Amino acid sequence: MQRLAGWWDRHQIPLYLAALAIGGLAGSFAPAAAPALTVAINPILGLLLFATFLGVPLIEVARSFRDIRFLGTVLVVNFVVVPAVAFGLSRFVADDRALLVGLLLVLLAPCIDYVIVFTGLAGGAKARLLAATPVLMLLQIVLLPVYLVLFAGSATAGQIDLAPFVEAFLMLIVAPLAAAALVQAIARRHRAGRAIESAAASAMVPLMMLTLAVVVASQIAAVGAEAVALARVVPLYAAFLAVMLGVGLAAGRLVGLDAAATRALVFSGSTRNSLVVLPLALALPAALDLAPLAVVTQTLVELVGMVAFVRLVPRLTRSPDARD
Repeated sequence: MQRLAGWWDRHQIPLYLAALAIGGLAGSFAPAAAPALTVAINPILGLLLFATFLGVPLIEVARSFRDIRFLGTVLVVNFVVVPAVAFGLSRFVADDRALLVGLLLVLLAPCIDYVIVFTGLAGGAKARLLAATPVLMLLQIVLLPVYLVLFAGSATAGQIDLAPFVEAFLMLIVAPLAAAALVQAIARRHRAGRAIESAAASAMVPLMMLTLAVVVASQIAAVGAEAVALARVVPLYAAFLAVMLGVGLAAGRLVGLDAAATRALVFSGSTRNSLVVLPLALALPAALDLAPLAVVTQTLVELVGMVAFVRLVPRLTRSPDARD
């Protein structure tokens, strides 16, 4: 098993690209499976996050709460810089209200789940980013309606139900984190806990592959049906990734973050909370029926971008061997 896990680790990027391709083919040839696959996303993602949290000593998370410089930079990037970038990009679809609302919904909400996984894969400070998730969650619940009023009008903001944010935080952060803490406590005394930790570490790559494949397979058919209309937002999402890559690197250098923290900052600023805001978009009126697909399109663009970032970001930051 250890030899197989070593092989997975050495070939992560081609394996993730293969998972994206398999998911795309499966979703295209079996669109009827999309509803069941959509339901499976959160349980699979929760399992992936459980495995990720098991690899993060919780004492490090507690220490990370005291890293004010990192936390402050993450908040400024996500709630000052990102809204400015999102507003600028949204002007290119301002004539289409559904695309405008979908783009703003997803770009204004920082990711709190698989961003930790991708950060870890790139050698970033995943413990520090995990410590920041409650603040990121709370502030996006408070500020998302404010930015929507400013950028899309008060009528649109009034149609948003924020309950999915709370549900996602409980299911994707609190529950896996509590389970990981329990296993870590057991592992200090019993061999069974250490066996679970070892198995979870070995399963990280296949779990990420499964997550990528299921997300893409569940959404690709719906996006394909509106490909012409949604083509307008694809370059905007790609531009967002490129801009936020530069912003994260520059901000990390400006405030003097180490390589691991800079990588975490880049991923936090670049990844969005698409799987959480999708239920918000689905609850919008029928006149905005393209908004959920605009959110899903961002997910597909982002997943491809994150696979590239896992390889690219460590090369663009100093001290390639730095570890969290």
